[in-house]
Amino acid sequence: MAQAMRRVPSPSPSLFATDGKSHPLQDTLMGVTLVLGALALVTAMFHNLHLLSSWAGLVGIVTGGYGQFISETTRERFLLILGLGASALGFFLGMAHGGLFGGVLG
Repeated sequence: MAQAMRRVPSPSPSLFATDGKSHPLQDTLMGVTLVLGALALVTAMFHNLHLLSSWAGLVGIVTGGYGQFISETTRERFLLILGLGASALGFFLGMAHGGLFGGVLG
């Protein structure tokens, strides 16, 4: 006997959550990490902005690490890794150009 198959509607596609639930804390950490990573990477191209680059990179690494710790979806993890990579690169270049306190302390 043929049975009718009912299709259960899938949750609406979301830009940040693939499980259909909202993740406000994870989304916020992901956005902050991406913004700080972009800021650190762009300011790392200028030698005189090493303070901004190194501090933005350091804070981006910390927020991205915590975001990875509490992330729940693959999309969050993917974007956090992009932000972490940009933050780390900006941090390392900022450290090479003068560091966190270059010229301010001592």
